[in-house]
Amino acid sequence: MRIAFLGTPDFAVAALDALVAAGHEIACVYSQPPAPRGRGQVLKPSPVHAYAEERGISVRTPSSMRDPAEIAAFAGLNLDAAVVVAFGQILPAAVLETPRLGCFNLHASLLPRWRGAAPIQRAIMAGDKVTGVEVMQMTEGLDEGPVLASETVPIDALETAGTLHDRLAAVGAALLARTLAGVERGEAVATAQAQDGLTYAKKIRPKEARIAWARPAAEIDCKIRGLSPFPGAWFELPTAKGPVRVKALLSQVEDGEGLPGRTLDDRLLVACGEGAVRLLRVQRQGKGPQDAQAFLRGAAVPAGTDLA
Repeated sequence: MRIAFLGTPDFAVAALDALVAAGHEIACVYSQPPAPRGRGQVLKPSPVHAYAEERGISVRTPSSMRDPAEIAAFAGLNLDAAVVVAFGQILPAAVLETPRLGCFNLHASLLPRWRGAAPIQRAIMAGDKVTGVEVMQMTEGLDEGPVLASETVPIDALETAGTLHDRLAAVGAALLARTLAGVERGEAVATAQAQDGLTYAKKIRPKEARIAWARPAAEIDCKIRGLSPFPGAWFELPTAKGPVRVKALLSQVEDGEGLPGRTLDDRLLVACGEGAVRLLRVQRQGKGPQDAQAFLRGAAVPAGTDLA
């Protein structure tokens, strides 16, 4: 089929690669405009943009798909279908109605649970045991369209947003390719989403990242893993030169009791409002990620240390 692909982050690259491998003609790739990145704040293209350029695929980076000129350009592509994977913009009806067979979205949750911007992080933060990927026919509402295909993925006890992201990207890319093959043959069947179980995965806000040790250990553990590797749940470690911010990147719940935020041994077991969490991987401000054992070789944290 002749397809337009709309996507921006790493998660979408696997899906685009699967469509290219399946032999579809990618008429154009749409992605968010280049953004400043790194210490030098140099403008760099998104991962999807970079992938397309490397393969000689035409790329457009509109600031708004509601621009009449962009709508006209999209219509001029004479598409069979459009595929959207974490594009970052809401598409107007004039765009959704243009492709002959419609627009299709790959979403990283089991809808209607976790509609919205951060389904992978929110699923872990909420303590969900399973999640998945789904392909839906797009409508004007946010992730409200009927579902054509889905695949369930378990969330492991030591799962982070990073590891789950990579697993869902691979599973989703394969599911998308199979689903579009069914669309092309006229065999795909869309089923309306259930009305119960609706939740929204709101965008992660910086103020959410600080760890509140007074919360239950299970909740803190889910938060740490759900915000890893980015933006990273953090706390302050007291040092002779003042408090230093440390990100907690991996943890597990263990038995323990004490003043919330106080270490219960010299291996980063920290008391919470209920129970305790063992920090397994951390990142000191200005340094790279380290396993707890390596971190402690350079910065001893004895029992009785109060983390803020």
